[in-house]
Amino acid sequence: MKCGFVSIVGRPNVGKSTLLNSILGLKLAITSDVSGTTRNVIEGIYNDDDSQIIFVDTPGIHKPNNKLGSLMNKKAYNHLEGVDLILFMVDISKGFGKGDKFILNRIKEKNIPVFLLLNKIDLVKNKEKLLEDINILKEYHDFKEIIPISSLKKDNIELLIECIKKELKDMDRIYEEEELTNVTTRFIMAEFVREKILELTHDEIPHTVTCYVEKFEEEKNIINIHVLIVVDRDNLKKIIIGKNGSLLKEIGKRARIDMENFLGKKVYLETYVKSIKNWRDEEKYFLELGLKEEE
Repeated sequence: MKCGFVSIVGRPNVGKSTLLNSILGLKLAITSDVSGTTRNVIEGIYNDDDSQIIFVDTPGIHKPNNKLGSLMNKKAYNHLEGVDLILFMVDISKGFGKGDKFILNRIKEKNIPVFLLLNKIDLVKNKEKLLEDINILKEYHDFKEIIPISSLKKDNIELLIECIKKELKDMDRIYEEEELTNVTTRFIMAEFVREKILELTHDEIPHTVTCYVEKFEEEKNIINIHVLIVVDRDNLKKIIIGKNGSLLKEIGKRARIDMENFLGKKVYLETYVKSIKNWRDEEKYFLELGLKEEE
């Protein structure tokens, strides 16, 4: 039995969460075009007949312009420790930029095998240029593997799994076979709502918006879920609610579909928006967001 931990790292929006969802065959991590969508470290547990791979999806590493960004980077860096393999993902349709080089230099400090994943190959029209890029990238680091993939189209995902297995140790499963993740169902439901907010508001709402499940009651034929959406300014509350509540209704409608697909059951969803002002200090705000460093 092959078993181990694999960390997925890269800049924001390169497709890390989409890769995790594709590997697991279900929507576990939310995705959007907004930088900072992934705020928490999420483990996704892949099982087959001869392996268990614990994938660690980390926040996108970027140049921070506030405390939230710094905390997200720290979370990502911390989860480069103690893993068996690092998947360094690059959006090859946009090339290999300064941000990618910055992350690679941090990865080089670790004595851990690294796969370079060239994501979004479905968007690359010039395949000869892709081969040229691969030859250039070989000079940057002694990568164990360089694998072109498409997280969205699931191109070369099976190949990736087989290559990962070769790098893992022979050991028993760490988690029970039926376990899927380290996060709770309530957390995933709240994240579905946050994803739809980012999806429908784009840059109008900062990624500090957060969501909490205040009620999760399962009955025979339906699950009742109440989600509180928290922002720090009244004008953001008005944007999320929309004219006559239209945007909030659409957020709930889309989130409910994902919830029902995940839970396999009908969901009755209610969403509320609350603006919390006059924080006593910045630390309390980040504590509420679940991003305060553990003591």
